[in-house]
Amino acid sequence: MTMGDSNKALYAKMIVDVVIGPVLERLEKKDISVAQTLRAAFAKCDNALPGFTYDYMRGMLRKGDIHDRFDMCATLLYLGGSQDSEELKISRPEPTFQELSRCATALKKILSRIPEQIYNRKQFLETIKEIASAIKRLLDAVNRVIAEVPSTDNGSKQILEERKKEFVRYSKRFSNTLKDFFRDNNQSYFPDEQLVKVSYTGFTMYVSERTFVINQSVFISANYLIYQTNVILRCVKHECC
Repeated sequence: MTMGDSNKALYAKMIVDVVIGPVLERLEKKDISVAQTLRAAFAKCDNALPGFTYDYMRGMLRKGDIHDRFDMCATLLYLGGSQDSEELKISRPEPTFQELSRCATALKKILSRIPEQIYNRKQFLETIKEIASAIKRLLDAVNRVIAEVPSTDNGSKQILEERKKEFVRYSKRFSNTLKDFFRDNNQSYFPDEQLVKVSYTGFTMYVSERTFVINQSVFISANYLIYQTNVILRCVKHECC
């Protein structure tokens, strides 16, 4: 399944975080110069042409004739919780900063379970409760880090506050998406609905076209939340480390 172009910028950033980034980190161990050149090239292209990395990856999948064999949106969400990039690791050893890192990792891992559990209502409801708790723990950890950042002229404290506000905004968006998900799933379905094949990471099933569209909205919103979590980690690393 392909992904809608309206979210290309997000998809491109997620692909960099969970696909290209980890590959380049492995390449750095063999040839750091080449890895840095490729990383800079992708960044430059995405700045000039937002969504370039998504188009590049989609073109590669089409070239290999595998673009329709899996749900890329769900796959990116799954990978978002399993990839632990060096670029996102916080080096400061203080408990406050390490707790933030642990809370961010925990939230991403829980969110990455959504594609598998969304088809089991009982499991999905439990996962939603875990997500809500993980979001609260992450926000508490961010607040503790902000409290330790001195108010200086470089504006680090204010920048962190802005990143936190962005995260809260996307958390509310995710919550609203879930409300729509349960509302729409309670409506009646028609027996002649077209079935859509859903495949990723070895998982395959057929669902109604309507269910597929509804679930995609949840996957997209969860991907945004993972990306915003990574934004916070990058911000802390840049401003405080």
